[in-house]
Amino acid sequence: MGRPASHYGPGPAGGAGSSGSGYPQASQQGISAFPPSYPQDGPPWGGVYPQAVHNQPAPAVEKRRRRWPLIVIIIVALLAGGGVTGYWLTIGKPEFAAPEASPSPERSAVPVLAPIGLGGSAAATRMREALDPLINGSELGQNVNASVVDLRTGTVVYDHRGNAVRTPASNAKIITAAAVLATRGAGYRITTKAYAGATPGEVVLVAAGDVTLAGGNEGYYAGAGRLSDLADQIKKNLGGVAPTKVILDTSLYTGQLLGPGWDPDEHEQGYTSKILPIMIDGGRSDLRQKIMPFTRYAEPDLAAGRALARLLGVPEEAVTKGTVVTGAAELGAVQSAPMLRQLEQMLAESDNTLAEALARQVALARNKPASFEGGAAATQEVLVELGLPADQAHLVDGAGYSRQNQVSPAVFTGLLRLAADGKHPKIGDVINALPVAGWSGSMATRFAESDALNGRGVVRAKSGTLNGINAISGVVQTMDGGLYAFSVLANQVPVGQYPAQEALDRIVARIAACGCG
Repeated sequence: MGRPASHYGPGPAGGAGSSGSGYPQASQQGISAFPPSYPQDGPPWGGVYPQAVHNQPAPAVEKRRRRWPLIVIIIVALLAGGGVTGYWLTIGKPEFAAPEASPSPERSAVPVLAPIGLGGSAAATRMREALDPLINGSELGQNVNASVVDLRTGTVVYDHRGNAVRTPASNAKIITAAAVLATRGAGYRITTKAYAGATPGEVVLVAAGDVTLAGGNEGYYAGAGRLSDLADQIKKNLGGVAPTKVILDTSLYTGQLLGPGWDPDEHEQGYTSKILPIMIDGGRSDLRQKIMPFTRYAEPDLAAGRALARLLGVPEEAVTKGTVVTGAAELGAVQSAPMLRQLEQMLAESDNTLAEALARQVALARNKPASFEGGAAATQEVLVELGLPADQAHLVDGAGYSRQNQVSPAVFTGLLRLAADGKHPKIGDVINALPVAGWSGSMATRFAESDALNGRGVVRAKSGTLNGINAISGVVQTMDGGLYAFSVLANQVPVGQYPAQEALDRIVARIAACGCG
């Protein structure tokens, strides 16, 4: 199996996103704003700049030629034309209008604004002229598939074998994110509870699928529940009885600990942990490491149990596995960050362990086994319910880590179109959770070459990288105001990771520059 290349974003804390994060917020239709090239004296709306993911300084954004706002151009044109009256610019809905006046007998009234966009086949022709030279015979090889869809109309404006399935790598995380939002919702939190054991002093820690628990004062994930808080509650509710034993109930998950097609030593390579229903810090054993691959616990569930034992003053050897007794008294509970915050962190860093845990939340919401198979089946159910083609998506894991995953570019652009259309509000935040080119997460250092700079700040996307496989899917705002969903999946790439990523960046940057809106 191929290795994911090191395209993951830096560091942990201060994850991005709406609801208190550094990302711009969504509109009601699910389309989010893109960070502009801000002046040194602050954002135009006042306040402070959005923070990049992990509280790291945002990468410098290439300055562009200043564009006069449309309203200024219109006013200048009206003044130059001799004071034509009776027209107004509508933004949202009209709030004011110029006083009516009798039409001039010397000239006929003409529209102030020309029609926007090329429309129909003209837009498709322009897009084909822009993209074909970058896809045919490029560094990406011959096995490239692509789809571009106008988010305003749903029209396919570019198709290069877009209905053919390919290995999507980590682009599959976009699908996982949409399925989580559709089933659990953006605000859902995972609750981890502790109960009294059969004998006094025994504490049963029941795994609920939260892999983000903070094991110490400084956890890896923003907003995570803390074992120290749980320990404080346990000691208080034991009523003076000293804790003697920690029993770990991990019965929630079933099946294999590593996904179909994964290497048997995958957890030792550092790109993912064994997938278990409770972990501290995603199974990371050294929080000083900021970039994947990470050092991982060999037994991440037991590591969580031992961390709780230390906080309770219980010897680590007194940690065992078992099950909670029906009707046991609850001793304490802690909650994870909301699903949306976890999805933002999962997409920003391409976090494989978190993606698999969240895919199992989809399974649990659909009353399916919390396993690789259950998560994949539940996620595909969501795709079918959304009306996406069932024969163009075959999933075996939630992270896209397996080469057995097969998805078409048309599924990605179709899903992003649904997220943007305002008729599917549950999944609208998929777009907002995507990293921004030149700004955050795994996209922070992308679009850095001179022929791709115009994609910085106007592209939200998810990358995907395995050996010989490179992909990118997301949304882009074009120079003329168009909004497009795109997906480019390249399998059998003959060049290395970075030349392939640069080739993908050029394709998306060309969409941003296309006057096809």
